[in-house]
Amino acid sequence: MTLPTPEQFAATQKANLEAFFGLTNTAVDGAIKLAELNLQTARSSVAEGQEHAQAVLSAKDPQVVLALQASFAQSAAEKAVAYGRSIYDVLSAAQAEFTLAAQAQFEQQKHAAQSFVDNAVKNAPAGSESAVAAFKSAFNAAGSAYETVNKAAKQAVEIAESNFQNAAHAASKAVAQASRGTKSA
Repeated sequence: MTLPTPEQFAATQKANLEAFFGLTNTAVDGAIKLAELNLQTARSSVAEGQEHAQAVLSAKDPQVVLALQASFAQSAAEKAVAYGRSIYDVLSAAQAEFTLAAQAQFEQQKHAAQSFVDNAVKNAPAGSESAVAAFKSAFNAAGSAYETVNKAAKQAVEIAESNFQNAAHAASKAVAQASRGTKSA
């Protein structure tokens, strides 16, 4: 069994630092996008609230006030659904980048471990074939377990995404139905 050279060790450390800072930048970019979204949403909410208040205060007829309230409620509900979608998009993009980085890191570690196992097998003393076979079997089982967990995690993400899309569609539909109901009243 051979130990890594100082150059290999330095290269591994450099790659790990690059991966760490890449993921850190991804997290910071996501936080910036969420902060910008929140500021934009707050700014537009204040402006729309001011416009609505002025419209309600200048209305002379109670029916106009009710129509303004219904319109404002519908608009607020639609914007809440859009806001939720925007948050989901930002978080989903960040999660996808983290997943890709984790998979790349796993593949790198899997390759390094496989090289270690192959090297150990080559240098194993005579008579240790059963121990080597057991070790290789455990290594392969761990790889299979990871693949199973990874597939389950992907399925869970797909199900969560589908559920979110269904909920957003249902919310949009409910807003539209409520809007039609207040307009006909």
